[in-house]
Parts: sequence; structure tokens; C-alpha cells
Amino acid sequence: MSARRRLTVRGVVQGVGFRPFVARLAGELDLCGYCGNDDSSVFIEVEGRHDAVENFVRRLPASAPPLAVISAVAVDDLPPQGDRTFRIVESRHTAGGRTLVSPDIATCADCLRELRDPRNRRYRHPFINCTNCGPRFTVITDLPYDRPVTTMASFPMCADCAAEYRRPTDRRYHAQPICCHQCGPRIWLETDAGRVDGDDAVLSAAQEALSAGLIVAMKGLGGFHLACDATNPAAVRRLRERKHRPAKPFAVMAPDVAAVRRCCTVSADEQRLLEAPTRPIVLLRKHGCGPIADEVAPGIDELGMMLPYTPLHHLLLEPPSTLLVMTSGNLSGEPLCYTNDDARARLADIADVFLMHDRDIAVPCEDSVLAVSAGREVPIRRSRGFAPLPVLLDSPAPVVLSVGAELKNTFCLTRQDFAFCSAHLGDMGTLESQRAFERSVEQLTTMHRVTPELVVADDHPGYATRQWAQRYSDATGVPMRTVQHHHAHVASLLAEHGRVGTRILGVAFDGTGYGCDRTVWGGELLLVGPDLLAASRVGHLRDFLLPGGEAAVRNPARVALALLHEASITDIDGLPCTRALDDPERDLVASQLRTGVGCVRTTSMGRLFDGVSSLLGVRHRVSYEAQAAIELEALARSADDAAAVPMALRDNILDFEPALRGIIAGLLGGTDPAALALGFHHALATATANLAATLADSAGVGTIGLTGGVFQNRILLRALRTDLERRGFEVLDHKIVPANDGGLSLGQAVLGIAATPSIGVAP
Repeated sequence: MSARRRLTVRGVVQGVGFRPFVARLAGELDLCGYCGNDDSSVFIEVEGRHDAVENFVRRLPASAPPLAVISAVAVDDLPPQGDRTFRIVESRHTAGGRTLVSPDIATCADCLRELRDPRNRRYRHPFINCTNCGPRFTVITDLPYDRPVTTMASFPMCADCAAEYRRPTDRRYHAQPICCHQCGPRIWLETDAGRVDGDDAVLSAAQEALSAGLIVAMKGLGGFHLACDATNPAAVRRLRERKHRPAKPFAVMAPDVAAVRRCCTVSADEQRLLEAPTRPIVLLRKHGCGPIADEVAPGIDELGMMLPYTPLHHLLLEPPSTLLVMTSGNLSGEPLCYTNDDARARLADIADVFLMHDRDIAVPCEDSVLAVSAGREVPIRRSRGFAPLPVLLDSPAPVVLSVGAELKNTFCLTRQDFAFCSAHLGDMGTLESQRAFERSVEQLTTMHRVTPELVVADDHPGYATRQWAQRYSDATGVPMRTVQHHHAHVASLLAEHGRVGTRILGVAFDGTGYGCDRTVWGGELLLVGPDLLAASRVGHLRDFLLPGGEAAVRNPARVALALLHEASITDIDGLPCTRALDDPERDLVASQLRTGVGCVRTTSMGRLFDGVSSLLGVRHRVSYEAQAAIELEALARSADDAAAVPMALRDNILDFEPALRGIIAGLLGGTDPAALALGFHHALATATANLAATLADSAGVGTIGLTGGVFQNRILLRALRTDLERRGFEVLDHKIVPANDGGLSLGQAVLGIAATPSIGVAP
């Protein structure tokens, strides 16, 4: 008995080998029909024996390619038509529909075997790829995903590649970036002495430059890296000086896990992350005597390690260049360079050599960063390998554009029941960064062929993103809403867990957020209702004066003096934070604290960590965000035991005064600063758990959420989550978007959706 079915498959089903998979499955079951792409799905019609058709429908989602993400499959009965073959047909355009785009995928094992096989025609080809790996998001210029709408369109396939592309049994069947030595792309090297061409000559010259301690600007998958020998202290120092990045850690690329293990301790979960197709940077504990120069990550006990994810990386990391710093190709504070001309212009004073290629990058994309805490992934930066995978919303939504925060910026665009968070864009403090933000917004809205019906920004009137949103609204007539910073953090957490509508007590700890009372918040406990919009501040960190605003953020010693002033601790002359300031600066801070001139009040948990870091003598001045807190956490990890440090609760307020007095007593009594640092973490976790449990119980809430950048501190995150779970609470923390401001745009978007039910739902 013959049957025919039409299947419409939505999700990440283009650019992941889905159509070849469908064709192979149909051939295996002796079915006829066809499949193809349209703007929102893969469409399939299969015909054959009834049992074989049913088997096809059952196996399709269960056996899909590993990179596919299926969000829905619709199945309809059709009358048999007597097809005699199964074929892949041309893509179709459908009004209003857009499919999902796959992230970029690391080079697969099959391609690596070919890359290293002298008998293979792609031996040592720097751009080898197949349907299971290679560029996707960074080369796509439009949808549906076909070669003419990628940056590979300018490289005509040679006869051999074209034959593989059309052969259903080939691993490169309909692999859009397919290429080889004959059809390109090509690499070359630019030096002061001229240009070097030819793959082997280019790679050899680049390796010689790295071995000589030179800095190489290397065009990669989503932008340029600045590379140097990670074992050469002088080369790393030179890169720091030229990049104007005095202390912020650099990432290191190693050829394999064995090389990583020579530098760091690697658990099974961390190895799984390192080797995943996403190939993120993974934060790992250093060995005490590894080969990597101390200058790569000064002052901390971790290294950000990653494995090669392009064939060019694999070729470059062959001996002798086996451990390379790989940091973003930009000056600190500027956007990533991703075109050849831009790199030549902006990196000329940093790089000695340029390793170029002629495949354009359509969308710039930074490396992603993750860590592991108690076997669980902790996203730090969500970008390459993850963007632009969407967060699935509970129901179809209007088209909302949310513009994110000032630091670690991402933006978010909603369409149908998807929320698309952009790749990491960085800090919005420069005109170049703001222009990059605007280009990225235009790219994403154009790719999805949507016009925002609402734009959402942070309440903070000084954010560049808020000002951009206002200009956009004024120019287009699209209405604009603003939302409170910590409310958006909690909403982001609910959205990524698919729990919008759940009553939750959100613990939102971060550095800076514009408060409803126009002070600087950052240590907040918010009760959020089932409509998401009802949020009340039910607890917070004890407030204190922040002298000089941003000047205090850059100088944790000033924050320490402010905390001591708030706690009425006056005998401070011998403390490390006091000794770090000269007399004029001490006098200035004392005057500000006494008069309140040039001060704002804050409940910032991030600033509390900064102040304690200085109080313990860890870090008094910072050159990058959260440096003092990161180094304090590293010190705490080195402790054998935690010292007893008290912290109090007063009228639903976390009171740091007892902790300050306990730390000072410990310092004066000769207690190990590492034990005091760990004791502070534990005291804060216990006090927060006590307050959160009391507030949740009184409100009848069983779910507590942990969000905000402070929860990138894995000691605090693990201790607080464990304590709350032991008390019987459901605890939500971040798994998809970062807890820091990189996840804020998702929360802004869902708050905008909740506040605007009258806006029509996108098609």
C-alpha cells in the first residue's frame, strides 16, 4: 500500500547537511519524492510503502545531523503521485518566512584526516570543509542558505568540487562553502619586505615570524586575531604594550588537549567543552610550572584555553608554533577588525606581519568564553559557535529590538517565537563601537526581513545604547520603552529557562545598574510576579558612598576607604588599601566622603568585591573591568581553609560591616589573606541564602534565580546554589546567555513583549 507525506521542518536545518541527510534516509527506505529549502523551513515530500513512510517520519527528528536543531515538524497526508526518484530541488522563496542560521562549526574529524593526507586533493588546504563543519553564520549574506548568498559566491566551483556538491552520497553534497586548492580561497602574507604567496611558503613564513617573537595579525573565521608565541614573555609584553592592554588575560590556542594539559588541569567536563564543535575558550586552572609566560594572564590562577577550529589554525599550530596567544584583533575598547583594509589601517601599529585571505567575512564574530562549575557550564561570553542560535519563546511575539547594555554589549531581535541574541559586540564607549553596533543591527534585521515594532533600552539615560534607541525611535516613529537594569537580568534568566510566568525571587548582583531611585544599584533581591512586569525590590546590599563615580571604579582602594567610612571604622592607617594611596589622594577621598561632594550612593555588589580586594592587599588599581574581583576569587581558590568572616542581616539588608571588621581583625592577627578571601565568599553566600530564603518563604515563592555579572564568580555561585538547593528551593542560573550584561538584551526584549500586548504578532 502506497502513501505520501509532506513534512515541513523548522529550526536550524540549513547549512547543517539536512537536505543530504533527508535524501540518504529516503534512499535507505526506498522512498521517492523531493526536498528543498525555503525561507523558513526545509520542505519534504516522500512517497512509498506505507510502513516505510511512517518509518521515515519517525526517524527524521531522531536521526537528524548533529548540528541540526529542530524546533517543529508539521506532517500532512497527500495523495500518491507516482514519483520514481528522490531529488533535492531548488530553493523557494516564501512571503514573510525566514529560516534559522547555523553557527560556525569547527573543522570535523573527517576533514582533518583529509587535511593531513598527502594522497587527498585537499591536503593542507586552509579552507577545507564539508556539510558537517566550517563557516556558516560569518559567511551568510542572505537566506535561504545557498552559495550565491554567501561570501563564497565569488569563488566558482571547479569541476571536481561541483561533482562532489551534486553527488548525493558525498559528504560535501550541497555543502555551500565547498572549495579546494584549485577554486580558492587563498592565503598570503604581508610584511614590510613585501608579499608572500603559496600556502606552504605563507605558513612557513608565518611560523618563522611567530618563532622570532613577532606579532601576527591573522584573519580568521569571524575576524582578525593578534597572535604571538605564548611561551615568549617579551613577545607577550610587546603585544600588551601595542594593544594598550596592560593586564587583562589573553586567550591561548593549543594544538590538542595533550598540549592544554601541559599548561592546565582539565576535567572530563572541561575536555568535552574544549573539543565540542563550538570550540569555545574554556577557563582552566593553571599548572604551577607550565610553559606559558606569566605575562599571558598575570595575577590570576586560570588560563583561557582553546583548540584550533579552522584548518588554517591547525596548519599554523604545527611545530614549532604550538602554543599561541590568540586575542581579538583590535585596540582595547574598539570593535573587532574583520576586513583586510580595516585591519591594515587599525592594526598597523600592533602587528609586524599580516596573514590574510580573500574570503570575506559577512558578520564579525568574537570567540565564545565558557567555564565549568561543579560540572555545569557557565557562559561568560556567547558568540562564535552559539550565535545566532535563538532562545525559544513561550509563544509568538511581536518584532522587538532590544539594544542591551553599555558594557559586554549584545542586542536582541525577536521574530515569531524566537529571540535572536547577537554575537558579542563589546563595550560601547567609542564611536567605532557604536558604528559596529549599528551595522550589526542592520545586518540582523535585513537578514530576517523584519522591521522592529518596538525598541527597548536600559533606564540609564547616559548609556550610548539608550541614546541610540532614542534616535532610532525619533527617526522611524517606532515606539521606545526603557526597563530597569536588574529587572532585565531576572527576565533574561526566566526567558532562557522558558519560565516566563513563574513567580521568582531574583538575586541580581553586579557592578552597576541604574536604580529606580536614581542611585547606582547592584546588590538587589527582586520579587518578580507571573506577568513579568510586576517587580518589587525586597532586599539589597547596604548602601555606601562611591567617591568620584568612575574614578572609584578604576581605583578599588577608594572603594575600600568608602566602605570603611560607611562602617565608621577609623583606625585604618596600617591597612593595605590606605598605604596604596598617597596623602593628596587620601585627603581628596576623605573630603568627598565627609561632604558627599562628587559621590553617589550605591548598593553595588561588584564594588563590594573591589573594596574587599583592596582591603586584603590584592588589587588597588584596575586596568580592566572586574580585575580586582577576579584576582580576589583567584586568591580565595588558593586557600586551604576558609577563615571565619561574619556578615549580618538587618531589615532585609545585607550588612557588610561585620565582614570588614572581621577581615581587619584577621589581617592584624596574621591570618592568611587567602583564608580571609575564601571566608568572605562563604560569608556572603550564607548571608544571601539566609535573606533569600526568608524573603521567598514569606512571599510563598519556591524558585530563586541567580543573575548578574557577580555570578560569574564560581565560588559564590556554587556555594549559594548548593545552600539554597539544600533548603529545598529550585535554583535557576544561566546556561545559555551570560549572567553578565551580555545576557541583558534578552531580558529587555521579553519585558518589552510583556509590556506591549497590543502590538501585532510577526508572521
